[in-house]
Amino acid sequence: MQLELLQQNYAGKRIAGVDEVGRGPLCGPVVTAAVILDPQRPILGLNDSKKLTEKKREALFVEIQEKALAWCIARADVEEIDRLNILHATMLAMQRAVAGLSITPDLALIDGNRCPQLAMPSEAVVQGDGLVAEISAASILAKVSRDREMAELDAQYPGYGIARHKGYPTPAHLKALQELGPTAIYRRSFAPVRRFFEES
Repeated sequence: MQLELLQQNYAGKRIAGVDEVGRGPLCGPVVTAAVILDPQRPILGLNDSKKLTEKKREALFVEIQEKALAWCIARADVEEIDRLNILHATMLAMQRAVAGLSITPDLALIDGNRCPQLAMPSEAVVQGDGLVAEISAASILAKVSRDREMAELDAQYPGYGIARHKGYPTPAHLKALQELGPTAIYRRSFAPVRRFFEES
């Protein structure tokens, strides 16, 4: 269904936006968030989290938690990613985020091209984090939360540069991985990590 028509049909109802961060990295969890915004307390400046500065994301992170009717941040860890695969682990984390909301939404709008199985109607919205305020808010909560966690992991596992690249396979990260080897936070099912174990 077209987004405009969907939003008209659900006008006045509770809509949850759902998004994920961390499908592509070689290490760390995939983090999701679900947000139901309060139409009486609008939040200015919501956008796809990748298009915002870190400072702006951090400020909005606090404002969303203060003003939203309901929000929940959830995750799937490395063991679940390796066991289920990244797609199914992401769907599981999204289910957890929606289930963790203190208010049950009438509709869930999911960023991307597929929906997890949920207890309420859901619709996938491609590039929804730039189109739907609720999904933008979810993308901000998920990204700030995961970035903070990666900064903590950087302190635990120095030398990999995790705070900088957040686990994504940059040339510097792949070089560090080759030199230092993967730790417990790495996704063994991902090719660059799997190759390390195959070669050793």
